Amino acid sequence: MTAVAFLFTFVFAIVSLSNPCLIRAQKGGFSVDIIHRDSPKSPLYNHLGTSYDRVTNALRRSFGRAHRLRPVSVSTTDVQADIIANSGEYLMNISIGTPAFDIVAIADTGSDLIWTQCKPCSQCFEQTAPLFDPAASYTYKTISCRASQCVNLEGSSCSSNQSCQYSVSYGDESFSDGDVAADTLILSSTSGPPVILPNVVIGCGHHNGGTFTENESGIIGLGGGELSLISQLGTTIAGKFSYCLLPLTETGDSSKMNFGSDAIVSGNGTVSTPMTKIDPPTFYVLTLEAISVGTNRINFTNRPFGTAEGNIIIDSGTTLTLLPGDFYSQVESSVSSMINATKVTGPEGLSLCYNAITEFAVPDITVHFTGADVKLQPLNTFAMVTETIACFTFAQAPISDLAIYGNMAQMNFLVGYDTEKQTVSFKPADCTKN
Repeated sequence: MTAVAFLFTFVFAIVSLSNPCLIRAQKGGFSVDIIHRDSPKSPLYNHLGTSYDRVTNALRRSFGRAHRLRPVSVSTTDVQADIIANSGEYLMNISIGTPAFDIVAIADTGSDLIWTQCKPCSQCFEQTAPLFDPAASYTYKTISCRASQCVNLEGSSCSSNQSCQYSVSYGDESFSDGDVAADTLILSSTSGPPVILPNVVIGCGHHNGGTFTENESGIIGLGGGELSLISQLGTTIAGKFSYCLLPLTETGDSSKMNFGSDAIVSGNGTVSTPMTKIDPPTFYVLTLEAISVGTNRINFTNRPFGTAEGNIIIDSGTTLTLLPGDFYSQVESSVSSMINATKVTGPEGLSLCYNAITEFAVPDITVHFTGADVKLQPLNTFAMVTETIACFTFAQAPISDLAIYGNMAQMNFLVGYDTEKQTVSFKPADCTKN
């Protein structure tokens, strides 16, 4: 057999594995652990920090995350995937290329493009792991400027050899520039064979920078845009994904992200609310009608996106729930009036904190989305930031009119997204058992 014939046979064999895996996943699904940044299982774990340090740092990172989520111009398989919380976000372990090359990248519901740092690199942020070398992957191929994936990508341009280039930037001044390409992407499973996805469009970044850590190598976009992992999985997952986030006190255990039929959220206690499409389509936007503190209902009428519906981004990567100033002040005032405890000064940005040496009762707080009333538990609304101080996990947004429904409010809920029906569902759950 000639070298060319052998290479063709080898590549064909690898790619053809994807179909059986996809068929198997549609029937039975598979699962992958998602691990909190501060878990001892995480590569980002700081053994010198206390549990309170980790909580405080996570809360503070929400304000930086808010700037990243600010909309800016960008120059039915069942799957579950590993994600590790980082900077209020999550990391996903995946493999790309043939042979498979492992990478750890931010799993981001607030962005679309899947990209990783690549050789050769004119400017890269420092990372511990080796850079992906596209020349070493038999299945890697650049995409032409004429391809629809390039034409429909915001911030795309043409190189001198007519291959597609991308340029993406984020509100926190992070950025990546490089080649738009297609390659095999592999998602590992804890319950069966890996799912192999051929011809996934990715960005191969040769010029990158920003607020990344050395344990990260790029971003896995899980947003609503055309080139996100969710959209590229398309009909194979029927547009469905879900997650069940563990409370901060359970960081030693693993959570899961589900795709496809395993991601359906239903049964007693499930409530659903419609999503609103905005431009850009990256963000998952819901309509917040009000927040009730006890029996005091505080209506929310902001319309930051200029649409009749849709006023709050739901984001798994922001720790705090951030609200516009006037509305937040009303919520805080109502919460404060129902707590019998001594107020104390907490970390910067958290304006409602109490001395928790003696336990105090937390009022019932219900978030009213259109068609879905989500009753929160105390673990969703207050967090211990020191041994003696507990702080409210809602805060004033650093950007006027921006509202973000953060991950602490989502902990111990099964949260399911259906991008075909354009709904998000919530079901109270013990995420240590999901």
